Amino acid sequence: MEELVIDVKKLNKSFGKKHVVKDFSLQVKRGEIYGFLGPNGSGKTTSIRMLCGLLTPDSGSGTCLGYDVLRQTAAIKREVGYMTQRFSLWEDLTLRENLDFVARMYGMKDRRGAVAETLETLGLTARRDQLAGSLSGGWKQRLALAACMLHRPRLLLLDEPTAGVDPKARREFWEELHHLAGRGLSVLVSTHYMDEAERCHRLAYLAYGNLLATGTAREVVDQRGLAVFTIAGPDPASLAARLRGTPGVLLATPFGNTLHVAGTDAAQLEAALAFLRANADYRVERAAATLEDVFISLMPQSADAPQ
Repeated sequence: MEELVIDVKKLNKSFGKKHVVKDFSLQVKRGEIYGFLGPNGSGKTTSIRMLCGLLTPDSGSGTCLGYDVLRQTAAIKREVGYMTQRFSLWEDLTLRENLDFVARMYGMKDRRGAVAETLETLGLTARRDQLAGSLSGGWKQRLALAACMLHRPRLLLLDEPTAGVDPKARREFWEELHHLAGRGLSVLVSTHYMDEAERCHRLAYLAYGNLLATGTAREVVDQRGLAVFTIAGPDPASLAARLRGTPGVLLATPFGNTLHVAGTDAAQLEAALAFLRANADYRVERAAATLEDVFISLMPQSADAPQ
């Protein structure tokens, strides 16, 4: 059996009267990139912080890197690299000074060697004397990743690490993640980007504290069993408003000059669209469901979903 770096069952966390994470269970294998998806306020960050020892669950059980997530949080933190949404290093220090400061906080003995090796590994050596505040978003992201990797963690927890970064830098960042995973490092990453979700080995989807789907991207799409049609014709926005609420229509979303319509009952959805097939102004075609279709369709299942 492949080594599990995360194995937790029924974790719960509340803040006051708000139940933020509900019976959360997850298994992550060594060398696996596990995508964490869901709307804002879904409990992704809280779950990540419980796994890396920054928050103690109210209830539940399990291990991270072999340590108990309720009683050995300090040990977990020593072997995890955690990258937050916002750049949290010092902009008035150089790249090398930033990493040296982080190495000192970890109490690393060979700070100079570790900093030099990390700068080289992540392609930052040529910029080592540049002030962090002068970096572009993509290079700040790479520096933040370097700070996470400095103490040679066994697990990376990345909280929306590519927010606000251009597509080229995002692609390079994901190439680096797959390189690290190939060396045995496990990665748990939250993201709102569907193209990034498809780069993960497996996915978990949370909505308002509830874990609604897990598996590979293909498995998650297949499990939902959505029937999807694209409709080309005049005024897709008005047509979407007309179709919403029709029996069989779960989603009706304009995409440019076409309308994307989905439902869980193919026969009922076909019946709902029959009047369009009889209209020469419209072209109705079957399409493949996407991760975005699946995730949007899952959101209303949560009891706490906004009305």
